[in-house]
Amino acid sequence: MLKLQYLGHAAFSLTDGKYVLLIDPFISGNQLAKVEAEELNPTHILLTHGHGDHLGDAIDIAKRTGALIIAPTELANYCENKGARSHAMYMGTYHFDFGKLRMTPAWHGSSIEEKGTSIYLGTPCGYVIYLGGKCVYHAGDTGIFGDMALIGRMNPLDCALLPIGGNFTMDPEEALEAALMLKPKLVIPMHFNTFPVIKQDAKQFVKDVEKKGLKALTLAPGESIEI
Repeated sequence: MLKLQYLGHAAFSLTDGKYVLLIDPFISGNQLAKVEAEELNPTHILLTHGHGDHLGDAIDIAKRTGALIIAPTELANYCENKGARSHAMYMGTYHFDFGKLRMTPAWHGSSIEEKGTSIYLGTPCGYVIYLGGKCVYHAGDTGIFGDMALIGRMNPLDCALLPIGGNFTMDPEEALEAALMLKPKLVIPMHFNTFPVIKQDAKQFVKDVEKKGLKALTLAPGESIEI
């Protein structure tokens, strides 16, 4: 059994009772977050890209807990230079102690501003995570792309976490089409309503997905389910 907790925006915690995987921990400064960064004790931190609303508190949490940061190579090196342990990847597959992890493409950007300078932090990504006998796809920040069908064909997705906010990522119409390509057992929307520019009706998205014969639900920040 796998416990999945939505922390707000694109941040999630996944645990099988032994390992705790924290994804894109944007907690401090996120008005929708219901937890404090100091409360989170992951074994691993997965980062999809370097923007502040995804890198978030990752480095501080990693330094406090000793958690291993997994990220695209440039971002992983950036975190390592800041004092965190990291494992660098590109679009490939690696077997960690918790299970298999695939890094997948995402159409977006990745950089951070420091002292007025933009630092490039590599190619953005998503992840297919095998943990606790389950398979979860976190799409990261991305537009829709046809190879999502390949991701769904190669991986028996129990759950797909899909951005629906629009502007920076897929909107609900595009995310619905992505869900049809991925064919997961469950669809959960993310990356919406944190800022005015990504305001969306997640409940309507869920209804639209279910009209197509797939199961979907929306989680409130702090809410958990078992997969």
